[in-house]
Amino acid sequence: MLSKKIEEAINNQINAEMWSAYLYLSMAAYCHELGYSGMANWYEIQFKEEQDHAKIFYNYIVARGGRVVLKAIDAVPTEWKNPLDMVEETLKHEQKVTALINDLFALATKEKDFATQSMLKWFIDEQVEEEENARGMIDSLKMIKDNGYGLYMFDKELAARTYTQASPLTKEE
Repeated sequence: MLSKKIEEAINNQINAEMWSAYLYLSMAAYCHELGYSGMANWYEIQFKEEQDHAKIFYNYIVARGGRVVLKAIDAVPTEWKNPLDMVEETLKHEQKVTALINDLFALATKEKDFATQSMLKWFIDEQVEEEENARGMIDSLKMIKDNGYGLYMFDKELAARTYTQASPLTKEE
């Protein structure tokens, strides 16, 4: 059984993950508008991954006998100065999500909720990967600058990304 504090915090995290999904779908739309279908593909996959993350938290609350409470999702940005600005915003957002996950882990530690700590370890590792990916994209875009061929190749590279369902979800299916 989850404590009320943990249940509320995880419900808030579900909302944060759904906001993240909405943000990345907005970024995908922006990329399509600019003609970067490869970057749009990358963000559409991020959208699906964030939905997976929300579903993992949802399933966890249900498995622990808690109550899922879905909340309204706030509006997300829809425009950026350029692709580099958008990817820099991606990194900032992932750093914010990392802080939220860390806060959840600290709460689970304070509450001596070892099961929640165990579940959150996957997310801690996932956030390291998310931040690393964003940093790599920033580095690439800074190196490319305004080189049209470089942007073309970068976009083609991102077009090759494929969706893989988050591993905690594959256990139930």
